[in-house]
Amino acid sequence: MRTGRSRVRGLAALIAAGSLVVSGCGGGDIEDSAAPEGGADCGDFDMAINPWVGYEASAHVVGYVAATELGCNVEYKSLKEEVAWQGFGSGEVDVVIENWGHEDLKQTYIEEQGTAQDAGPNGNMGVIGWYVPPWMAEEYPDITDWQNLNKYADLFVTSESGGKGQLLDGDPSFVTNDEALVANLGLNFTVVYAGSEPALIQAFRSAEENRTPLLGYFYDPQWFLSEVPLVKVDLPPYTDGCDADPAAVACDYPQYILDKIVATDFAESGSPAYDLVEAFEWTNEDQNIVARYIAEDGMDPEDAAQKWVEDNPDIVQGWLA
Repeated sequence: MRTGRSRVRGLAALIAAGSLVVSGCGGGDIEDSAAPEGGADCGDFDMAINPWVGYEASAHVVGYVAATELGCNVEYKSLKEEVAWQGFGSGEVDVVIENWGHEDLKQTYIEEQGTAQDAGPNGNMGVIGWYVPPWMAEEYPDITDWQNLNKYADLFVTSESGGKGQLLDGDPSFVTNDEALVANLGLNFTVVYAGSEPALIQAFRSAEENRTPLLGYFYDPQWFLSEVPLVKVDLPPYTDGCDADPAAVACDYPQYILDKIVATDFAESGSPAYDLVEAFEWTNEDQNIVARYIAEDGMDPEDAAQKWVEDNPDIVQGWLA
């Protein structure tokens, strides 16, 4: 997982006849979770799942607490970011638990349509950038300065990069300025999409294990950085407004204070799940622990959430106070 620009490219292909296409994610519904007495008023609680494991970790922890402590009937819906926001007005989505900027979507759905509200930060700080595997930073120390990338472009040529160096991005829906950055910084590179977060992670893992060159988009919070400490490339420093024109971006990504977006109807419903969402905050380290349980240890997302909740009762009680 961001300035307000969408990571979505070609969204029209993802939306069929204006309706949301949803599917279960991870543990699916938690209808069978034991609900405490007095918790029946929560009712249905619909959570979007955007396509990266850190988001999934946050959503399932909140969902697990909602089901077991508040008696909510939690449903998870796998949706790209912009598609999820459309669900606020239709009643199909109650919360996006991890929003990376998206000032454009806030303008549309909060300011103009009034179908969504900001529910405050979720405690995570987001960083996006370009990275190389550790072995490359050791062998080519100056490669972490963007001004030297063209000198090394030939190292990154692949069958998909058209004779230029490859800059590997992840899911095409992720927030990215990379095509504009490559053009505006005069770099002899082509953006190629791995297609998903797992594919991007595997590419970096293989590059480090096999000492093969790789320059790619990556981000934090992300559990994989504890396995392979990728090294960030220094792009021109971010300054306020330097990314205002998507076509003219020539600066690094900002640091993002990740926040929670909820449906207005949900916020005004009196549901205890809204109070939980509003109170929910945790750290990058917390998220990375749960994400690693899911992605690396192969735990079911609900089991991973349960383990973290049981290990951190004081934090959870703070959300419920």
